[in-house]
Amino acid sequence: MSDNKTAAGNAASKKSLDKAAASKAAAVKSAGKKIRVTLVKSPIGTRPGHRATVRGLGLRRMNSSVELVDTPEVRGMINRVYYLVKCEE
Repeated sequence: MSDNKTAAGNAASKKSLDKAAASKAAAVKSAGKKIRVTLVKSPIGTRPGHRATVRGLGLRRMNSSVELVDTPEVRGMINRVYYLVKCEE
């Protein structure tokens, strides 16, 4: 019985590793594409999740800018706080 449990555990961990490798490969593939994000409105008074997203994008204060790799994850974060940031490609 313990063999079945370890086999299932190994399969689950392999599946998560494959998913992580695919995500990393997608990031490497689009490594040439950059997007510049600028914080143009203060996150004071916004939802805590939106403030956390702004920090996750690497934006600290008003008019600060960062260049990020253009991935679906970053695009999703930008879409979540679209009213606080300006985006240039």
